[in-house]
Parts: sequence; C-alpha cells; structure tokens
Amino acid sequence: MAHQLPLSSPLCISLCFFAWLQGFFSVVHGDTNLSYPSLTPIDRDLYHSSGDLMEEIKALVLRHKDKLTLDTIKAQNKGYSAEIAVVTYSRRRQEADDKPRFRILLSFGQHGRELITSEVALRILSILCIEKFLPNLDQASLDQTLDNLVIKVVPMENLNGRRLVEAGDLCERRNGRGVDLNRNWSVDWGKKEKDYDPYEENPGTAPFSEPEAQIMRKIAVSFDPHIWVNIHSGMEALFMPYDHKNTTPDGVPSQKMKSLLEELNHLHCQKRCMIGSGGGSVGYLAHGTATDFMFDIVKVPMAFTFEIYGDGAASSKDCFKMFNPTDFGTFNRVLNEWSAAFFTIFKLGPNLLGENYSKPPLDKWVSIDEYLDGYLVERSSRYGKKMEVLELGLQEIRTYFRLFLLSSVLLLFMFCSRISKSKFSRPIVSAIAL
Repeated sequence: MAHQLPLSSPLCISLCFFAWLQGFFSVVHGDTNLSYPSLTPIDRDLYHSSGDLMEEIKALVLRHKDKLTLDTIKAQNKGYSAEIAVVTYSRRRQEADDKPRFRILLSFGQHGRELITSEVALRILSILCIEKFLPNLDQASLDQTLDNLVIKVVPMENLNGRRLVEAGDLCERRNGRGVDLNRNWSVDWGKKEKDYDPYEENPGTAPFSEPEAQIMRKIAVSFDPHIWVNIHSGMEALFMPYDHKNTTPDGVPSQKMKSLLEELNHLHCQKRCMIGSGGGSVGYLAHGTATDFMFDIVKVPMAFTFEIYGDGAASSKDCFKMFNPTDFGTFNRVLNEWSAAFFTIFKLGPNLLGENYSKPPLDKWVSIDEYLDGYLVERSSRYGKKMEVLELGLQEIRTYFRLFLLSSVLLLFMFCSRISKSKFSRPIVSAIAL
C-alpha cells in the first residue's frame, strides 16, 4: 500500500501551492481554452503557400508571353538578402518605350500576415490573361482600355516575412529581420508616436535600410507610375496621402484622388469603406510609409493605400482570422469585389488624369543613388541582364559620379583660391595723404 502524506504536511502544502501557481499563470498567459479561443490556422484549401503562389504566377507568365514578363530583383544589406518578383502586363510589348502610356504600379503582401492580398494579385493577373472572368465585364471595352496601359504587379513584396508566417508566426508583419517595410521609407522616417509599438512598427536603422524597400524604390523611380496602390488587410478602407499627418494634399490632385475613391466605394465597397487620408482616418499616424514617398518624392499623381478585409470581431491574438477571410464564401467575395475595383481603376484612372499623361519631374532632392538605382533596374528588366552585372554597373557609376563631383569641387576651390590670391596680391595704395 502506498504511503499517503498528511494534508497538513509541508511537502503536500508546497505541491498544492505550485499546482495553483501553474494554473494561475496558464490563465494569465492564455495557455488554456478558458482564456482565449483557439487560434485559427492557415486554411491550405483556400490559400496558396508562398512557393505555390509564385509557381502559379510563373506558369501564367509562360502561358502568356505575349502579355506578361516576370523579373526577379535581388538585394542585400549587412548579410540580409531579399528578392522581389515583378510581373509586367503590356498588350503592346513590341514598343520599346513605356513612357507614353499610362503606368500603374500595384504592391501586395508588404506585411507577411496579410495573405489575402497576394491571392488578389494572382486573381488580377489571371483576369488580365482571360483565364478568370469578372461578371458583367465588357471585354471589348476592357481590351481598348488595356491597350493603353502598362501594369506592374508585385505579388509578394515581403517574401521573407511571409515565410515566417507560414512557419507558424501568424502575427508577423515585419520582414525577415524584424523591420516593418511600411515604416522604412524616407518621408518623415523614424518619428515615433506616443502609442509606438516597437514590435509592430520597427522602422529599421535608417531610411531604406531594408533590401525590400530598396528594390521597391528602384522599381518606382524607374517605372515612374501614374497610379500607385499599396494593398493591405486589417480593415476595409480606401486611403490617400498623407499617412504621417492628419491632412490630405491640396488642390486638384487631391480632388481627383478622392473622386476615384468615392466611385470605388460606391461600386465595389457598398459604401462600407473608410475614405480619407491614412493619418486622419485610421486613428494613428504612420511615419516612413511607401504611399507618402510615392506621392511626395516620386510625384505619383494618384497614390493610395487600400485595406481590403478585416474581421473586427476576431481576437487580437488570432491574427490569421483578423487579417484574412476564413470561409470560402467570404474569400471569394473579397477576391471578386477587389479584383473588380482594380479594373475600375484601370478604366477610370486615365480618364481622370486626362489624355495628357505627363507628370512633374521627380523631387529635386531625389538622390543620384535613387535615380541610378532605378535607371539600372529598368535597363536590366528590359534587356535581361543579370543582377550581378546590375550591381557591378551600379557601383561603378556611383564611384565615377562621386569622383566627378570631388574633382569639380577641388577645381572650383583652386579657381576661387587663385582669384582671391590675385586680388589680394595687388599693391595697396593709401587713401591718406602723407
């Protein structure tokens, strides 16, 4: 017969105390079902893995070489590497120059946990290639519109962060080394609000410290789009600049952007979507965002951030459910509604800006590095040169340009010194009579 400890013994009391502590901390930290509901996993029947999604896009490009091209751009910084795939849609690929046509740049998957955005990217590309269809879409009218467009789609801007999500960190929004890519741009970079969350909003060590942001800047500067849309999830909203302050831009550009957003809200959002500046509508200011850079620095006439889905009833710990639809009906509704919204943009955008697609020059403070980066990426994309050649050429041109600047400054200094020496070496004639 086993020996039984008296209830009043010190050992029994200690065991009971530790058991109570374990239960207490389990409740506090949410380790039991009494505190939080079970977390929603990724539904593999609805969502592609990052690898499968990119394979589908590659296969789509191979089937439609007359319309699509795929470029993969790589960059690294301090041992951290990233790559971004860019799909370009053009129905008149034989034209050597895209500049006369209306250019649209769309970026999806900037935050790893927002899987639904990349699914919308795949759906848009499939519709452009007539492998998927939208109801009530006039194909003949659409074809006429698409003849004048060049559309660049980044299906998954944050591949490294997405892989972390797929590995089980369902709340991860940052890139592979913990930086929020939508805080790593240069406009008002690094400013922290009172509610700043270092886990969620780490801006990096400097503007464009992250390879992903560097690549996107190169694409934007070289492509010089008329419309930019950064697609996110977490709520339903149609945002225009600015994110870093509670105002919208002045004048006609702002009116045109708001007009387009109101039309999208009416046609595709059933007026559910919030409209306005990101900083004035979402409830907090965001500094160093892509959309503010596109509008202020790249001078994109229409720059937007779209939030395409959010489950406000989901627990803050249940990130997959909060940012992504989890049932088949909602999943398909989001794909259909937002794909249709982008095709409305393709149609209305050029009309709102008028037949003259000319844009103001890039901001005078865009650095030579930014311009050359974008130029070389454009050349590499067009002529198929390898990235190793791109990086080598970039380094050489930077070096030559800096040597030229240094030489110019030295020559100017020598010239000024010579003039000064000549001036003060003349004999001095006193104005006072001796």
